Amino acid sequence: MTQVSRRMNASSEDEGASEKAGAAADVAAPSARGGPARARIVVDALGGDAPLGERLQGAVNAARLYDDIHLFLAGPREEMEHGLSELGGSPANIELVHAPEPIGMHEPPVQALRSKRNSSIAVGMEMVARGKADAFVSAGNTGAVAAGGALKLGRLKGVQRPGIAAAMQVIDHLVVAIDVGANVDCKPVHLLQYGIMANVFAREVLGLEEPRVGLLNVGEEAAKGNELAKQAYELLSRAHLNFVGNVEPEKLFNHGCDIVVCDGFVGNVLLKLGESLTMRLIGWVRDQVQQSFRYKVGFALCRDLFRHLRHCADYGEYGGAPLLGLNGVTIKTHGASDARAIQNAIREARTFVEMHVNEHIEEAIQKDTAARSPRA
Repeated sequence: MTQVSRRMNASSEDEGASEKAGAAADVAAPSARGGPARARIVVDALGGDAPLGERLQGAVNAARLYDDIHLFLAGPREEMEHGLSELGGSPANIELVHAPEPIGMHEPPVQALRSKRNSSIAVGMEMVARGKADAFVSAGNTGAVAAGGALKLGRLKGVQRPGIAAAMQVIDHLVVAIDVGANVDCKPVHLLQYGIMANVFAREVLGLEEPRVGLLNVGEEAAKGNELAKQAYELLSRAHLNFVGNVEPEKLFNHGCDIVVCDGFVGNVLLKLGESLTMRLIGWVRDQVQQSFRYKVGFALCRDLFRHLRHCADYGEYGGAPLLGLNGVTIKTHGASDARAIQNAIREARTFVEMHVNEHIEEAIQKDTAARSPRA
């Protein structure tokens, strides 16, 4: 966990450093995709439920903190210019890209992308597809981001289905869940590839040297589960992974694995249940504290503990969820992401580019015979 803390839990240090950092250096000339001298990251300024100012502030903080990145803010130019002026101006390594059409959180993804060619998601994805940028960060419509990635970026060589990987803080340790919503109808080879891609992500971005991969199931025995789980178990057990077998949900809380593989339907329910349960528990404790003076005293004595619990449920701490398998770095953040969450998502995109994560994913897929089976 030391390496994880060093790479991913640096947000508080980042925030302190960003206050001291001056304006960033001038923009470097674009370089070849896959090995840029400076990570070029598009930030979707329109997407998300939080006010525009939160995304602008997050971008400004990141630009001042990291002088080795160049940020493109995609959104309505006049609104962004006004917002940046209220924040004291824009660092030299931020460039505005006019993309005035918003895609609402509940709009049909594919239809919206095709009818709104000047949307921030379409424009941002197109920049990555054409090699003008290396990564795309968005708090907008998840379906539109996933569809945009599939339509404009395509898949990495050998990847059959992209998957969304979410790094979840489970009390006192980190667990990566994949897939958490990109593909609800999976085949066994998809789950195998999810395990391989998440393994690269956990190793290269989170700093886990030999992550333990588990398959979410109703029991630990190899014969448990439906046909999808049984066949996926066979594939994962033969892969070049530290596969620990089937894991039940309680194993996620007891250090049973570092990566949990599942289809997008189950993964999305798992993610939302964990987030909502933790936040409801925090709210319930807060309500109970108001009922008794004794509870208030106890709460005051345990304040640091409850702060840690809130920290565990903080979706912004680890930036966002990468869409693994796309031919371009794509980070999807929570719809309610504030400035700190956006800053951390940019940090995550920077790490993806710096560590050549997509190249490592392609290499890992090619090494595994089962993962190279014919496309679904």
